[in-house]
Amino acid sequence: MQFSITVANSSHYQFAEAICTMMAEAAKTRGTGIAQRTPDYIQQKMKEGKAIIAMADNIAVGFCYIESWEGLKYVANSGLIVHPDYRKTGLAKRIKKATFDLSKKKFPNAKLFGITTSMSVMKINSDLGYRPVTFSELTKDENFWKGCMSCTNYDILKRTNKTMCICTGMICDLSNVPEKNIKQNEKKMWEKFTRFITLRKIKIQKKAKQYPKLNKIINNEK
Repeated sequence: MQFSITVANSSHYQFAEAICTMMAEAAKTRGTGIAQRTPDYIQQKMKEGKAIIAMADNIAVGFCYIESWEGLKYVANSGLIVHPDYRKTGLAKRIKKATFDLSKKKFPNAKLFGITTSMSVMKINSDLGYRPVTFSELTKDENFWKGCMSCTNYDILKRTNKTMCICTGMICDLSNVPEKNIKQNEKKMWEKFTRFITLRKIKIQKKAKQYPKLNKIINNEK
């Protein structure tokens, strides 16, 4: 498939509402949260040159934007979304890479981080140089965590005092991005990441008894 992937600008304002709809529908399908955003918010990101949009036949089929926290100390690539008809085409990886490159250009000394439940996003992040971390290494800015309030699992995050949830935290120091990894190194990074996930799941299982909803989710994963 042919896509046009570019930094969004004012000429893309007309697609903001469709992008918000894609985000909302994706959140419902996953049963977890993508922070709800308004068309005005999406348009503001386009105006600031902090968003990547993917187009196909004059239709918005993918999107991702950059947010910053704590005086530009932390940045996040948020709202990664791909239209259902264009998934499993490699488009998500291309959008993520374009947003990563834009983040490094605009915020070369920041720590790029994210939280996600998607294993495919975790794999993409790992290949880009992210490493898995505990939530304590992420931004403390309350405005970021307020974005989780629309997630169905927010009560877990709240009850654990933001120390753990269903999402996995990942971070990449943009001031020290390693040169492009050869496939062998990417494989080693992914193996290290999966070991982290295994140990994290064991930790969550131990904690789950204290949080009935978390315990239910863990059991349903089996």
